[in-house]
Amino acid sequence: MTVRESAVPRPPQSDLLAAGGSAATLPPSPRKARADWRGRLEIALMVGPAMAMFLAFVIFPVVMAAYYGFFSWQGFGIPTQFVGFRNYITILQDPTFQEALAHNGIIVVLSLLLQGPAAILLALLLNRKLRGQSLIRVLIFVPYVISEVVVGTGWTLILSTNGGLNGFLEKIGLGAFTQDWLADPSIAIWTLMLIITWKYVGFAVILFLAGLQGIPEELSEAAAIDGASWWQIQRRITLPLLGPTLRIWAFLSIIGSLQLFDLVYIIWGQYVSSTAGTSTMAIYMVTNGRNAGNYGYGNAVAVVLFLISLVVALIYQRFVLRRDTEGALTGEGKSR
Repeated sequence: MTVRESAVPRPPQSDLLAAGGSAATLPPSPRKARADWRGRLEIALMVGPAMAMFLAFVIFPVVMAAYYGFFSWQGFGIPTQFVGFRNYITILQDPTFQEALAHNGIIVVLSLLLQGPAAILLALLLNRKLRGQSLIRVLIFVPYVISEVVVGTGWTLILSTNGGLNGFLEKIGLGAFTQDWLADPSIAIWTLMLIITWKYVGFAVILFLAGLQGIPEELSEAAAIDGASWWQIQRRITLPLLGPTLRIWAFLSIIGSLQLFDLVYIIWGQYVSSTAGTSTMAIYMVTNGRNAGNYGYGNAVAVVLFLISLVVALIYQRFVLRRDTEGALTGEGKSR
């Protein structure tokens, strides 16, 4: 290189890139490379334990359940009797499973129709200044934190044929209204919905109250100044702004209804539930899997239940929760 060439100033790196130069020819800064590796190491240390737990207690059991579902397995030893898709075909063709699936569908719809309006009304009332407001909130939320075993046993004692409710009706001269609340197929599903609503409506109320706290009071005050009534304010302002919370609660209610097991098993048992019209897919899984000694078939039912819940969750995410997730993303995330 001559003296004249060395005297010519070189353009900066940004000008080279703007002129079409490639950044690949420029070696990365050692300091920047160390920072990148340090950031990746920090992410791995923070995410690693949670990811390991997720893989060990969620993904691995699902994979093993799918594997055992292809065998006729008694629950011990290495499965050797391969049956292919016969377990899954039997499940889908079994009228008992179809009936249990229909019951889960009814529970999903009734849970949304009964718990939703009741929880919204209670949340709107408790969001106002009332005497004893904190005590009322606690009383509404208490059933949710009570164990399912306690709830199921208590309601069984109340609603059995010789239980407290029928005895009370007879004492006050309304013996004609006594019913077999648990075993009558025409009313057993409504009895189940009463218990579910009583237990889980408190969770919805607390969730809605938390959502109401995030709504600015200035909007309601401005609407009131413009002459809007209390009900108009709730219908036009509060409920639309409460939409994301409502949709999250509905998603949790749907998934919980599809996987309902404990209350039905405690109150009706594995055999009475089918005759009373309250059996669910989880009850069917336990009855025809573990209790029947056919763990391969039970694992296949678990896989079917998982796939149904997964499909429902994906559809709900695609068509209902998409507006909330898109609204939470930045412009860069939306472009991606």
